[in-house]
Amino acid sequence: MSRNFIRSLKTTTMTLSNKPKIVANKYFAQSTGKDVWTLTNDSAAAAAGNSQNKGREMLNLGQGFFSYSPPDFAIKEAKDALDIALVNQYSPTRGRPSLIKSLIDFYKPIYNTELKPGNVSVFTGANEAILSCLTGLLNQGDEVIVFEPFFDQYIPNIEMVGGKVVYVPINPPKALDERVTKGTEWEIDWDILEKSINSKTKAVILNTPHNPIGKVFTREELQRLGDLCVKHNIIIISDEVYEHLYFTDSFTRIATLSPEIGQLTLSVGSAGKSFAATGWRIGWIVSLNEELLGYAAKAHTRICFTSPSPLQEAVANGLADAGKINYFPNMREQYIRKYEIFTKVFDELNLPYTAAEGSYFMLANFSKVKIPEDYKYPEELLDKGKDFRISYWLMNELGVVAIPPTEFYIKEHEKSAENLLRFALCKDDEYLEKTVERLRLLKNYL
Repeated sequence: MSRNFIRSLKTTTMTLSNKPKIVANKYFAQSTGKDVWTLTNDSAAAAAGNSQNKGREMLNLGQGFFSYSPPDFAIKEAKDALDIALVNQYSPTRGRPSLIKSLIDFYKPIYNTELKPGNVSVFTGANEAILSCLTGLLNQGDEVIVFEPFFDQYIPNIEMVGGKVVYVPINPPKALDERVTKGTEWEIDWDILEKSINSKTKAVILNTPHNPIGKVFTREELQRLGDLCVKHNIIIISDEVYEHLYFTDSFTRIATLSPEIGQLTLSVGSAGKSFAATGWRIGWIVSLNEELLGYAAKAHTRICFTSPSPLQEAVANGLADAGKINYFPNMREQYIRKYEIFTKVFDELNLPYTAAEGSYFMLANFSKVKIPEDYKYPEELLDKGKDFRISYWLMNELGVVAIPPTEFYIKEHEKSAENLLRFALCKDDEYLEKTVERLRLLKNYL
């Protein structure tokens, strides 16, 4: 045995024995187990290799990423942007002037008022935009109202900066297990909302069109919420990333309901959702209150300074291109067709679901599906909601991946969603047709 090898072995042993003790941020140190995305993806990868799925494609309608490319005009704008030398360098922290101008041009007729560059700011995706709002506005102990079910990322965004989450239910329809329901039947618990407001209430996060319900909040609901926020001086962070995917007659933006509501509102948008490009990570905030938006912009400067320049340029030009070819109305028509394709199997099997009014998600009810009582599940699922076990069964027996929505509830309230699964329909029509054909196998379990 060579001296060098022995010396190397001793060094390795010493390194392992002297491994430093890491004292991490307690927020992450106390976090145990996998998040729903990791758990689902790991389970799907394992399920793909089992005997039941051997020789057939796993059909993944879990995470909300697209199975197809952005539109040709958006791809061209991204490629062209890369050829301009200075576009590959830092952009101003509040966004490239070209994108700020495009956003002003786009939103001016919607807000029906003059918008200035100070009314718009660019962020590295909508999630970073919301984190920047919370970082720029919250002080230790400030409370933020979140409607339940919620997009799970809201919670760490609030808690990491010292805020406290206050949960207010969106109550499900009483007939959720019995028939097809509507988004309008999912109603904010207004009594709990009003009782939750106190001197520490700093903000409320609204999501419309809503993930995972697919609900588009009505003008009446938004007016009631907005009036409450004006009365108590509560900031509204309105997550409107699915703003172009509404299937109702119109889409109401809470910031447009009154000047007073507008002055309290930060409206968040997303290029990823608008152009089927979730990996571009370009988002933005529009606010009629320049001072309010300024605090989010200051936080953004410290979080990531600036956002990808070529993709900002692509979005700037892409928004102009989209208007010329009626892209967004055509996209809505395409999604109406996707829902028609996907819901037909649930209609055939008489399985209830909530008919989506917007977004690209659908909640389907599996309470009528009979899973063998002795079915074997991994130990890590046993203390989770029933929907985690339904999801595991579905991917292992039918090769279809969906997300268990109790992840979007606190433990005490997860019974509301224990029979539901969330499907993401941001897939091409052929992919959805294949999934429908696979889901027809559920007839053997009814």
